Amino acid sequence: MKSLALALALAACAPAAVAQTLALKGPTGQTLALSAAELAAMPHVGFTFDAHGRKHAYEGVPLIDLLARVGTPTGKALGGKALADAVRVTASDGYQVVFGLGEIDPGTRPNRIIVADRADGAPLGPKSGPFQLVVEGDLRPARSARMVTRIEVLALASP
Repeated sequence: MKSLALALALAACAPAAVAQTLALKGPTGQTLALSAAELAAMPHVGFTFDAHGRKHAYEGVPLIDLLARVGTPTGKALGGKALADAVRVTASDGYQVVFGLGEIDPGTRPNRIIVADRADGAPLGPKSGPFQLVVEGDLRPARSARMVTRIEVLALASP
């Protein structure tokens, strides 16, 4: 009995584990949870990004591809009221960034936005990963949220 109490006490004092899943929510409420292994198995793109004066080669899945998996319109289907939708990205520490849906689609904007799981040829470390948003073309990494846990589309258009 004492060993069970000790084990529970130690577990309560242990640092919180980094979330290994990415929760997605589409504009109509469709949800999907992706594990780190599932995201790693998806087609990746990469680019070099200068963060705080140091260049890093990031690899990840385009954000628009992840949002398409939860019913978000993309490409030529993206128009009308959907252009008033916002995408909120939330990190495990509560940090949030928001984009207009049109900013994310490569048919509207040439720079890519990825959910990276690798940097410089290796998995992201515990201070950044397992998932990091990286925004190609940004002059500083303020929107490159680390430790991303949730991405959701918010329908903002007036009825």
